[in-house]
Amino acid sequence: MKITLPLPGMLTSLFVIAMEHLPFDVESFLPWRVRGPHRRATIGAMTAGTLKVTHHRTPWRPTAVNLTDDERRRLRRTTQHVVVSTAAPPHKLPAGVQAARAAARSLARECDGLLIDPLTGSTLLTCGRCAGEPPAFSLGDDWLSWDVQVHDAATCPPWDPAETGGCDCLRVTSRGLRRFALPEITLDGAACAHNRCATHLLRTVAHRLVGDHLAYLADHPRATERGLDDHLQIRASDQPDGGLPFGVQLTPYDGELGELGRTGTIRRLRIGPTPGTGQITCLKVGPPSGFPGTLNDWLCATRTAVHPPLTLVDCHPETSPPPSPRPLPSTSPPGIAA
Repeated sequence: MKITLPLPGMLTSLFVIAMEHLPFDVESFLPWRVRGPHRRATIGAMTAGTLKVTHHRTPWRPTAVNLTDDERRRLRRTTQHVVVSTAAPPHKLPAGVQAARAAARSLARECDGLLIDPLTGSTLLTCGRCAGEPPAFSLGDDWLSWDVQVHDAATCPPWDPAETGGCDCLRVTSRGLRRFALPEITLDGAACAHNRCATHLLRTVAHRLVGDHLAYLADHPRATERGLDDHLQIRASDQPDGGLPFGVQLTPYDGELGELGRTGTIRRLRIGPTPGTGQITCLKVGPPSGFPGTLNDWLCATRTAVHPPLTLVDCHPETSPPPSPRPLPSTSPPGIAA
């Protein structure tokens, strides 16, 4: 079965640099003082008007952003901020967003500012080995983050990484796939002891989805929609740490309804049983048709990709349980404007 994904005519992405002082004029700095492999693309984008820089003489107020204590102290000292935004059709990905992030990195490094990606809700390093934008695109270069949530009314048994039926209170959701004209992906209903396995699996699925999607957009620059197979075969080459192929099922997921009494407004693709028909707001990741076990059975089996017979692995090899995931946010993370 095919899942039809609409493709927007334009995608907007932005980065924020919060600083105490801006000792120079932004227009005199960008794009001319951007260094590295993205300099020419940055100059071309600003000349064409697809990349814009706006200086605001007010502090930036974060929403749904994960900051360390040190970053929060830095942010409290800031008095102004600059927004670097880019707008381009999907087939211009990923070059457009790389040029925008390269410009933001250069500006943040020059003014000792705090560089924030509002879509992933995280900061980006602007010093040391990560000071510049990498020349080649890789989804692992801070283009994604993970929202780990536990249902606040859940009653869970003692932590046991080998337990596959103890609870179903965990939901892990990607943040950042919307930047690439894809819905976010969710794994919903796993045991909370398996949050690292869930994140690892979703990261593998995300890499495969983005790779296939960018290739499709490059081959079909005028497409207004794309048909996506609801069953995805994860190859050995899709797994950075190796492993045998395994299958996943993608089903539309209504982020407004959620499960276990939870609600949300993030566009997602869910991995799991089809929740019904209607508008696609999410894709859920789950076991392929005919898998003889629960979601938790399948989740742990994918770590060795051996089934049948089913092989359970310790999703947390540490001797102590992982820290509790953060509670459900009261607001939804900012998104991409189509």
